Amino acid sequence: MAKVKLTDAEQVTAHIAQLPKDLQSAVMYLRNVMLSLDQNIAEHIKWNSPAFYYRGEMKDFDPKEYKRDIMVMNLRKDKLMCVLPTGAVIQKHREILEGNYTDGRRMIYFKDLADIKEKELQLRKAIQEWLSLIEK
Repeated sequence: MAKVKLTDAEQVTAHIAQLPKDLQSAVMYLRNVMLSLDQNIAEHIKWNSPAFYYRGEMKDFDPKEYKRDIMVMNLRKDKLMCVLPTGAVIQKHREILEGNYTDGRRMIYFKDLADIKEKELQLRKAIQEWLSLIEK
């Protein structure tokens, strides 16, 4: 019998279902926030974690620049680390971003669901700024 290929969203849902219960609610909440920001934000599994990317029109670029990637979750027992591969472009709403990596990535750390809710407005503003900077 042929194996059914799951959609990207189904793969993310299946991945989340395998997480510890306390982490599932935080990841689901963050997932819903990200997907609610713009119709061109899509999700998939990247580097064995839920990730979000821009699926709309963009100018051509070198794939090694990761310009489509918005955020990749790095799930740990004690925190939820979110990697923004091109987060350095965010200037106005960068108070939520951590790190000063020369490759342009920035991090956002969340302790739990309550911490995500506390930082949600900052996250929304930072991602909306990122979206406004896309070269179309």
